[in-house]
Amino acid sequence: MIEDAGKYTEITLGRNMDAGEVYQCVIPQGVWFGAKVNAADSFCLVGCTVAPGFQFDDFELASRDKLSAEFPQHKAIREKLTRG
Repeated sequence: MIEDAGKYTEITLGRNMDAGEVYQCVIPQGVWFGAKVNAADSFCLVGCTVAPGFQFDDFELASRDKLSAEFPQHKAIREKLTRG
């Protein structure tokens, strides 16, 4: 997750609570987020529930250019999660 002020937070989903993994997480409003699997030969099923409701008019899919301009300090993670 990248907050408007540029703070980056990584959350690992999983069942190993001793290693800091969590079953689910809440992404705050207005925060950019993305996801990836940790092992190349693995997979993950994800879902996204929004509240109070979702309207496509309010949805914005991040582009690498926009994120590059706003968060140049996060180049490595941005390149993992976006396409050119």
